[in-house]
Amino acid sequence: MDISFQGAAGGVTGSCHLVRVGGRAVLLDCGLFQGRREEEAHNRDPFPFDAASLDAVVLSHAHVDHSGRLPILVRRGFRGPVFATPATIDLARVLLRDAAHLQEADAERENRRRQRAGKGLVKPLFTREDAEATLRRFRPLEFDAPTEVAPGVRATLLPAGHILGAASVVLDLEEDGRRRRVAFSGDLGQDDSCMLPPPRPPDRADLVLLESTYGDRNHRVRAVTLREIGEVLDSAWEAGGNLLIPAFAIGRTQELLTLFAQHYDAWKLDRWLLFVDSPMAIQANDVHLRHDGLFKDDARPLFAGRSLRELLPNLRETVSTEESMRINAIRRGALVIAGSGMCNGGRILHHFRYNLWRRECRVMIVGYQGEGTLGRRLVDRAERVTIHGEEIRVAAGIHTVGGLSAHAGQDELAAWYGAIEGGPPLVLVHGEARGREGLAARVRAEFGVEARLPGYGEQIEL
Repeated sequence: MDISFQGAAGGVTGSCHLVRVGGRAVLLDCGLFQGRREEEAHNRDPFPFDAASLDAVVLSHAHVDHSGRLPILVRRGFRGPVFATPATIDLARVLLRDAAHLQEADAERENRRRQRAGKGLVKPLFTREDAEATLRRFRPLEFDAPTEVAPGVRATLLPAGHILGAASVVLDLEEDGRRRRVAFSGDLGQDDSCMLPPPRPPDRADLVLLESTYGDRNHRVRAVTLREIGEVLDSAWEAGGNLLIPAFAIGRTQELLTLFAQHYDAWKLDRWLLFVDSPMAIQANDVHLRHDGLFKDDARPLFAGRSLRELLPNLRETVSTEESMRINAIRRGALVIAGSGMCNGGRILHHFRYNLWRRECRVMIVGYQGEGTLGRRLVDRAERVTIHGEEIRVAAGIHTVGGLSAHAGQDELAAWYGAIEGGPPLVLVHGEARGREGLAARVRAEFGVEARLPGYGEQIEL
């Protein structure tokens, strides 16, 4: 028995961990590398294993840094099942189709340039046909339902609280009478999400794989975050321009809408023209309403039998490109939620072109911004940025609201691990150096456990 780390080992994208037991092979996640160009180039690398030899994939959640290489895996020969919760399957259907469309569009645009320059053509990373073939391989797996996903491998999914349907994965392995239990946290959410119940750790494990995105720090307490959002909304209104909120289409957008519904009067949201300018987020809104049974108790009544327009009467969901472009004619009072969450693509870039250079406009950053992304440059107070080849001066006010992260902070990560009986061996994944080293120091001090920080391709015997 062994496990090797084929992504999200020293970084926060490309989640992919290979478990081998009794001649069988099961993959935990298969996500895209994102961020810098050199990191994204790894998506075209050969897998360090034979895709056709895999027995199954267990997917923790739908975000493309965990699911986005599945179409490549299928194209390269994988023919097994992909197990995930029903909500994750519905969200993956939205995400993978959108990702395939973007890959095809990017390749087409690049090939037009290459043809003019007399260069060879490129192929998309994967196509919509690849995405559809992948979606046909999905199999639903409910929470708390131990299921044999391959001979000698039983998987149990536990709520992780990160996004709708997100799971921690517990694998019970058996080989020649030997038994081992591996617990993979997936991405853990905060305990006080306005929408989802808190993460639930397993009772025991022989090895724990724990994410460490925010392993070195905690988020602001929820009450402070809510007060800060209200202050940003007031400040943005008084400044006399528009407010842009780059947000992940799945998870963060829905949490923002939940907060807007809960605080509609207190935050005076009726004075704004509210826009969700993301076709993917609009589809994800519908998925969330179909799976409202996964919401926490005090959020469920807010949505039961009600549409978003009933909750937020001044909300407009803009699907078409023409609708999106019309928003840029508004000079004051538009509050626009648009993707992508790290500002490395999507419609938010078009809104930046029209608003980022205007002193009266504001940008509210509500999520993690990976190294090398435009969002990180804005957070780091860059004076100028390049968007679609055009240099733009950053004159708009940039506000960072850290308390809305979909990831647990250090205290919550340590508490999740500490609830597992006996302080089992710990491996820290899905974190940049600062996050992993910070959490390793915390676990060493609090539990006397020396966490391992594996590099890409490293293998651990079980």
